[in-house]
Amino acid sequence: MNLQGLIVCRNLLDEKIFDGAADEFEIASLLVERAERLGLSGNLYRAYLIYLLAHEPNLISTTLETNGGKIGESLREIFIHDVEILLPILRGELWSNLKILNLYKPTVKNSDEAFNELLKCLENLFDAEKISVAFIEHWRRFGYGDIATYRAFRWDKELVGVRHFETIRLEDLIGYVHQKELLKGNTTAFVEGKPANNVLLVGARGTGKSSGVKALVNEYYQQGLRLVQITKPQLKALPEIMETLRKFLSKRFIIFLDDLSFEESEAEYKYLKSAIEGGVESRPENVLIYATSNRRHLIRETWRDRSDEQDELYRDDSANETISLSDRFGLIIHYYAPTQAEYLEIIRSMLKRRGIELDAETLRLEGLRWEMSHSGRNGRTAQQFVNHYLGQR
Repeated sequence: MNLQGLIVCRNLLDEKIFDGAADEFEIASLLVERAERLGLSGNLYRAYLIYLLAHEPNLISTTLETNGGKIGESLREIFIHDVEILLPILRGELWSNLKILNLYKPTVKNSDEAFNELLKCLENLFDAEKISVAFIEHWRRFGYGDIATYRAFRWDKELVGVRHFETIRLEDLIGYVHQKELLKGNTTAFVEGKPANNVLLVGARGTGKSSGVKALVNEYYQQGLRLVQITKPQLKALPEIMETLRKFLSKRFIIFLDDLSFEESEAEYKYLKSAIEGGVESRPENVLIYATSNRRHLIRETWRDRSDEQDELYRDDSANETISLSDRFGLIIHYYAPTQAEYLEIIRSMLKRRGIELDAETLRLEGLRWEMSHSGRNGRTAQQFVNHYLGQR
């Protein structure tokens, strides 16, 4: 096919499969390699073209991101022009003489939720305008490239997708109903473009604070929510991270700081204060910060801080500095250690999901014996008991 007439999708010409220079067997070799690496099936010409359009940036997908999902009519018409050129491939009319490439079955099928939804949407579309609308809606909902593929990212001088992200959902977290409602309500407002707060989840260890934040991303992925986890030393890079996320205005990002706390001598908390509120450059409207901590004020406090013998002239200034960081989180959600009854109920519910029901007395004796030999009563201890019980059956 002659693809020289492409305008906004000219990056396809960089692919040997479509540039017209490779012979049939070289193309077959490339297609099979891509199919196995990416999990593509069916007509490999069509599947690989759709994959490239969905993942590689072009003027349409990047414009949608930087303009919050909006695109001009002229740009839309130009994209329809490009799709008309690509129609024979998108309709599955370009076949290989090697029949296996027309009905290919990869070793492991692609599990990318957004990509598979796009494939399904395109199955019965043969008109250039309708196909272009399907791609535009896909980019608007999911973005392109890694932003569409991954739910969570880490920062390594750029966004790096987390390939094996936890599949936990809010319904999997037992108890803490009020805390989950607060967390879900704030996040729902955020993904709907309404005013929402930065969130601090604080309290006892092992109570599901981190799991709650991770579960949100699985709940709201379809609505454009993504998670970016950073470490305390990376707080210095917050301005750079936020500037990167500002480029994806049609998506919503939670910057996640897990198990956060500071010693008084550590200066990193000042970078966080500035990023949340107080810097010269405003925080992007598509970014919120969620943090978990065992410390209510995040910065370690001692009795000496309250002593009349400390040598600071204005003691209230020191106290205000200590609490000023946590005050910048508009929503603070407290997690308390479960009561004995709640702890046993967590164990009972976890076992029931595995098809196991213990009588009340056995559950009480085994659960409390496990608690006394471990780190206390919390959801993590309950999960460890369940793992042990299932492993010994």
